Amino acid sequence: MRILVIGAGAREDALSWRLAQSPSCDAIFAAPGNAGTASRGENWRIAATDGKAIARRCLEEKVDLAVLGPEVAIAGGVGDRLREAGIPTFGPDRSAGRLESSKVFAKRFMQRHGIPTARSVVVHSLESAFKTLDDWSGPCVVKADGLAAGKGVVVAPDAQAARGVLCDWYPQNRIPGGGSEVLLEEKLGGRELSLFAIADGRAMYPIASACDYKRAGDGDTGPNTGGMGAYSPPAGFPSDLQEQVRERIIDPVLHGLRADGESYVGILYCGLMWTNDGPYVIEFNARFGDPETQALMPRVSGDFAELLSSAARGSVNLDAASFNEEACVGVVLATSDYPRSSAPLEKLPRDLDAGSGAQIFWGTSAIDNGHVRSSGGRVLTVVGTGADLALARKAAYQAIHRLANALSTCGDLTYRTDIAAV
Repeated sequence: MRILVIGAGAREDALSWRLAQSPSCDAIFAAPGNAGTASRGENWRIAATDGKAIARRCLEEKVDLAVLGPEVAIAGGVGDRLREAGIPTFGPDRSAGRLESSKVFAKRFMQRHGIPTARSVVVHSLESAFKTLDDWSGPCVVKADGLAAGKGVVVAPDAQAARGVLCDWYPQNRIPGGGSEVLLEEKLGGRELSLFAIADGRAMYPIASACDYKRAGDGDTGPNTGGMGAYSPPAGFPSDLQEQVRERIIDPVLHGLRADGESYVGILYCGLMWTNDGPYVIEFNARFGDPETQALMPRVSGDFAELLSSAARGSVNLDAASFNEEACVGVVLATSDYPRSSAPLEKLPRDLDAGSGAQIFWGTSAIDNGHVRSSGGRVLTVVGTGADLALARKAAYQAIHRLANALSTCGDLTYRTDIAAV
């Protein structure tokens, strides 16, 4: 197969890396790709949201499978354009992708189909929000409706703090992702994890899970980010985790999609809170997560390309690939100002050596005169692997220390020191 990965981040680098190792992969492309994808295939200078241009190039290059990476591509209807052109595509169309692109749509979908989730209220203005908060007790999770690159959720400790967030958002038209709708949601107690299910339009199966870290600083301090690290498989959860999630969440999601006339092809990411009453949905994503994907791909055994291709063609072959028992820990290296801003970095070394038992995945970047130019923010994900979580964690942080000298002249990079310290 000739395979295209759409996107430019570390998630897409990790997907490209694993797909390129598949026995059924003959050539790999990326649009627009990054410094990592350029090392194993051809990058196309096409934006991830330009569905028409991507579809035209796919036809010219005789692409057999397109894999959607970022949420903006799904929300922008790139999957729709590719399917119209007859390109087998792993990733949902724009309509089904609303499970991620609209938190209000997803919440109403869950309420309609009996999927366990936190109680919430949809507000449309500062006035309606304040009226709702007059009777609010306890913490309040304030969620912007649209896509906000991981920055549209604020956990307020009480109603007064929630009012402060809304006073910043509404009068200045600063709601992340735009629009006017905001969810005010109760804060669930428990442990978070992410579960990934693969869908072929007819069926949906849980295949892997991970735990990620959203806050910028150690001990879950600082602002929310797109994710500062992840590990897989999760530790300290019931052995029948996947079976419970399938029964309580995946099956009702599938039935709900069918009832609503939606066909879902691709990965459904279930962001869960494991409570005393079992799993509750915090959010859905309509694609592989970042940085979870970087901690999942080293665990894949078999023909990953065939797994995704079979799903894209409407009959997923679960025997094509599986996730082994190896542990993986991924740590994100980001610019010191992230997530407040993302200052570009120039002249990063192109050939970084993480040592044995580790792998490096590039964030948004490009090759420039033999070096790497990064757009800043989340620059690298360093992934360690091992027989257990402790060994994988050790490998990841040893690799970071090994890279310190090579990166010392390129600007200040920061990372959390407590990823997978469970």
